[in-house]
Amino acid sequence: MRRCVIFGGAEISDYDHLRTYLKEDDFNIFCDSGLCHMEAMGLRPDLIIGDFDSHPDPHLDTPTIVLPTAKDDTDTVYAVKEALRRGFDSFLLAGICGRRMDHTLANLSILLMLDSLGKEALAVDDYSEMEILSPGKEGKIKDQWPYFSLVAFGCESAKVTIQNARYPLDHAAISCEDPYGISNEPLPGQTALVLVDSGRLLLVRVREG
Repeated sequence: MRRCVIFGGAEISDYDHLRTYLKEDDFNIFCDSGLCHMEAMGLRPDLIIGDFDSHPDPHLDTPTIVLPTAKDDTDTVYAVKEALRRGFDSFLLAGICGRRMDHTLANLSILLMLDSLGKEALAVDDYSEMEILSPGKEGKIKDQWPYFSLVAFGCESAKVTIQNARYPLDHAAISCEDPYGISNEPLPGQTALVLVDSGRLLLVRVREG
C-alpha cells in the first residue's frame, strides 16, 4: 500500500532534508497553504484539499476538494480523514509545525488519532521527527540523532523503559505534569531503545541542539 504524504502550510526551510523522507510512489496531498511548498519540493499533487483562505486555488488539472471556510475540521485534519477513507495505513506529515501554536498542537494530535487507529505516522520538520509510542511499539533512536525527548501525550502519565541512552529508565513514569524526559542522548555507537508499558508518549528525535 502506498504511503500518504500530507503537506501543511507551516514553514519549511530545509527542503533537501525533507526530500530524504520521500518515496517515488507516495500519494501526495497538499493542503491549502501547503501548496506554497509544491514548487520547491518539485512535486505535483495527487490531491489538493483546502478552503483556500490562505492560498489561492491553483486550478491545476489535479483532483481538488474545496472545503467551506466554516467547518469543524482543519484542512489538514480533513486531509488525513480523506486519506483514511481511501484506505491508507501509513502517513508522513510535513509542514505541520510552525508559528501558529494552536495549529501545531492540533496537528500533533493527529498522530494520536492515527495511533489509535493502528496506523503508522511520522511528522517531520526542519529540526526533528516525531511519532507516538504506545504499548507494543518500540522506539529506536540511532546515534546519528544527537538528542531525543519523550513527552506524555494524550494521557496523564506513561510508564517507560529506556535503554542504551545517557539517561536510562526502568519502568519509570513520565507524567504530563512532570516532563523530565527531555534531551536524552543515545550512547555513542548504539541505538537507544524506548519501550512503553502503558500510556502514550510523543517521541521527538532532534537533529540539532
